[in-house]
Amino acid sequence: MKRHFSGLHHVSALSSDIARNHAFYTQVLGLRLVKKSVNQDAPTMYHLFYADSAGSPGSDMTFFDFPRAAREHRGRDSICLTTFRVTGSGALEYWQERLTQHGVQAIRRTVDGRERLDFEDVDGTRLALFDDAGEGPRGVVWEGTDVPAEFQLQGLGFSGVTVGDLPPFQAFLERGLNLREGRGYDDGGTPVHVFEMGEGGPHAELHVAVQPDLPRRMPGAGGVHHLALRVRDEAELLNWQRHLGALGYRNSGEVDRHWFQSVYITAPSGIVIELATDGPGFATDEAPHQLGERLSLPPFLEPQRAEIEAKLRPLNTP
Repeated sequence: MKRHFSGLHHVSALSSDIARNHAFYTQVLGLRLVKKSVNQDAPTMYHLFYADSAGSPGSDMTFFDFPRAAREHRGRDSICLTTFRVTGSGALEYWQERLTQHGVQAIRRTVDGRERLDFEDVDGTRLALFDDAGEGPRGVVWEGTDVPAEFQLQGLGFSGVTVGDLPPFQAFLERGLNLREGRGYDDGGTPVHVFEMGEGGPHAELHVAVQPDLPRRMPGAGGVHHLALRVRDEAELLNWQRHLGALGYRNSGEVDRHWFQSVYITAPSGIVIELATDGPGFATDEAPHQLGERLSLPPFLEPQRAEIEAKLRPLNTP
């Protein structure tokens, strides 16, 4: 029996101004800062996690802080779109008005049979909200935002990817990750292939656009570094690692991220995909009602806390 992922776990992007980023995701999008930490490979810079009230797997988008970084040069072989799910056309109307009030241009259109709003965050990260018609996991309501409960983001939807050469990437998705091509559609003249995980659904898809004529993407602020797929536990993660290795796909080996365990793979297109366990979760080192209130460090960085805190700028400083 083939193993499958249960959906997106998180998406991680780059910000050039983490204070503005924090204001946008908490005050405009109404997400909760569930973990305030640092880049474990460069601990002088923040790594922030925004999610639903409980920090549920599949609800969070994270950002690495790269102060004053240049903008991403958009192109092929990249993760080009991050989506969140809302429920009902009334939610889209609410969000279109709210985004407009905050000075964010949002374009409403129908793509792949679903209504959605396309917009960008303060760094130019491409985002969309779409009506999931009640499908997929429900987000845990966050009482710390002024967004009404019925209009709050329900969690991540699909991730959009752009590649120049589909066959090797498709082989990796199908043989390596056990995804299947479910359907396709045309988006303004660009063919898009939809690959599904497990039973599928709006939270468990990758939408792969084929655009060979685009220049190759150059990383920068506003770009997505990687997307992560949900794995039930560590035993399943190790099975995936063995499976990928047997097929010749090189990977990072297991990496302990304290709140989850991970394996990283670079796909044939150069796109980084992480496999991440659902647990132990963000409440492993903070009480659920105090998530994100203090700087949270993995154990190996705890002895450096005073030095790290001294170099971090307060998030409310513009």
